[in-house]
Amino acid sequence: MGKTTGFLEYNRELPTHKPIQERTTNYNEFIIPFSKLNLEKQAARCMDCGIPFCHNGCPLGNNIPDFNDMVYKDNWHAAYRILRSTNNFPEFTGRICPAPCEASCVLSIHKDATTIELIEKNIIERAYKEGWVLTNIPFSRSDKKIAVVGSGPAGLAAAAQLNIAGHNVTVFERANQIGGLLRYGIPNFKLDKKIIDRRIDVMKADGIKFKTNANVGENISLKELQENYDAILLTGGSTIPRDLPVKGRELKGVHFAMDFLTQQNQRVTNEKISTKDILAKDKNVLVIGGGDTGSDCVGTSIRQNAKNITQIELLNKPPEAEDSKTPWPEYPAILRTSSSQEEGCERQWNVLTKEFIGDNKGQLKAVKLVDIKWSGNKFEELKETEREIPCQLALLAIGFMHPQHKGMLADLNVKLDERGNIKTRKFQTNKEGVFAAGDMRRGQSLVVHAISEGREAAREIDIFLTGTSVLESKNHSLTSILT
Repeated sequence: MGKTTGFLEYNRELPTHKPIQERTTNYNEFIIPFSKLNLEKQAARCMDCGIPFCHNGCPLGNNIPDFNDMVYKDNWHAAYRILRSTNNFPEFTGRICPAPCEASCVLSIHKDATTIELIEKNIIERAYKEGWVLTNIPFSRSDKKIAVVGSGPAGLAAAAQLNIAGHNVTVFERANQIGGLLRYGIPNFKLDKKIIDRRIDVMKADGIKFKTNANVGENISLKELQENYDAILLTGGSTIPRDLPVKGRELKGVHFAMDFLTQQNQRVTNEKISTKDILAKDKNVLVIGGGDTGSDCVGTSIRQNAKNITQIELLNKPPEAEDSKTPWPEYPAILRTSSSQEEGCERQWNVLTKEFIGDNKGQLKAVKLVDIKWSGNKFEELKETEREIPCQLALLAIGFMHPQHKGMLADLNVKLDERGNIKTRKFQTNKEGVFAAGDMRRGQSLVVHAISEGREAAREIDIFLTGTSVLESKNHSLTSILT
């Protein structure tokens, strides 16, 4: 397996970024590509460990040591075949996945982990460059038709798998363009939308049909889907954002993060914006929420030339080193600084939003904050720390509650779990032939979980329709089918 002493000879290295002053003037991806030699050295660090915990850390069960070995040996085509056998969209995960596989890398116990995500991204980019990403039209088609509702990563993965199985797949998307959260939620500087278009072109050539501006339950009737399709898969995502019901919430200038991010993505691709502009230019911006979505708001606000940006988090500041509460091979709860946060913002922890304060025209002008102290699962306010900060734009980036219930789900009368997500058994709802996957089923999660959910749901649908399946479950390869 590869270079047996590679992890002793080479240190972990990552590509550099374009200078902050340059990259914040546009919405382009800004990672400077690594050389082929450097990538092969990074792949050589894979240890050939007895039990590759990275398999378990990856929700897709990617065969990571195998493709690392092939990259080290300069057999990139073989690496691509291994990678595509478990991951439909490595061009997405290689850019926006937080890489739980690296947290589970055995090497990370005592050194820096193997650069798995970097290698994955470069395998697929090499594959596109070399022309290895070919159409995958099945040898024969069944007479079964499946409607996939929602074109995020779960829906796209399921569509790709069901197409491999030979079924006739149509993807319905209520927005103007395909991609779901990939298209409208992730900023272009993290995921250029041409990357999505490139993959959709391949899927169309494979025989998958796409319908946009198709809002099932509104301009597309549920009755029509149920009558014309043998199975329906719901992958509409977790779209109801968590709100912050404090005084002044109704003021102009207080917005959900996703509304802000979606608008900017629409501007970048010259798509018409149907709502009033939400812009950070020359404003004091407060981002409420310390996660990835909050970070994306920071990077976008910087590119819109905000006057000042503050990002606050209700929880404690994570430790800067390993935490005994999240030991290896769990994903460590440690302090992370994103590229957007590096570009410039003030970060604060243990901060509660008390009130949004407006002027006499109903416009946000300030926010009242207070520091808190946690004791177990409860906190108390530190009254002496109460303060007001100037703010003309507040962005709520505090997660999502559940899928939209009104409309399609209510009309279908599918059962929901205690969190308001769709309740399933083997991905099938209480309605025969109606399945669910992704955030709509498991709740807000990672892109890699969404892809895994789509793949697993596709297999269950294949079994439902035919009694068996050529699609393997997690940790099993589709190489024999795809080769």
